[in-house]
Amino acid sequence: MFSKKYILSVLALCCCLFGFSQNAKSVLKAQIAIGVNSPSSSGFVAPFEAKPINFPTVNLGVQYMFKEQLGAKFDFGFNRFSNSDESPEFKNNYSRLNLQFVYDATPLNFLPPRIGLVAHAGPGYTFLKPLGNYTDNKHSFLNLMGGLEIHYGMTDTISLFTDVSYIYGFAKDFDPATDGYGSFNGNLTTITFGISFSLSGCYYCD
Repeated sequence: MFSKKYILSVLALCCCLFGFSQNAKSVLKAQIAIGVNSPSSSGFVAPFEAKPINFPTVNLGVQYMFKEQLGAKFDFGFNRFSNSDESPEFKNNYSRLNLQFVYDATPLNFLPPRIGLVAHAGPGYTFLKPLGNYTDNKHSFLNLMGGLEIHYGMTDTISLFTDVSYIYGFAKDFDPATDGYGSFNGNLTTITFGISFSLSGCYYCD
């Protein structure tokens, strides 16, 4: 469904960081999430148009905290969206790799017990792969992603979370317009639900 090399990149980084951080307290986390996506209508060439809500969105990532509240996250995201009823038929695989800064507001202690709030933002690269009749119209471009996660601690090392993110694409206009048939050069909103594992120690205990 999505390229194995991107998943292997994430897993390799996870293993590397884990090797250096086994004794740290809540330094390294792994995340997996699944949800839905909504592509911007401005990213399509007429008469192509996507459904407002599409499934699936799958995110895999590792997060490393340099300090209690500041860190970085490297993640891979796969999204698929398809045509609305009024549009010519198409499907598109939207994949991305992002390196983001992370700010964990949980230590500020303004939230109920075991509730966490994490903001993330950073640059990345998007890969578009149309399916069906438009496979020649694949392309890639830079992106800038930002989002907010709300966590609920199930145990001292595992939390469930929901994430709302917006991915802004720095893509060129399609020229000629036929290059955009079945493709996409716009922005993407995602909503996912997932699980976060602390690989290096206790997250919610003192």
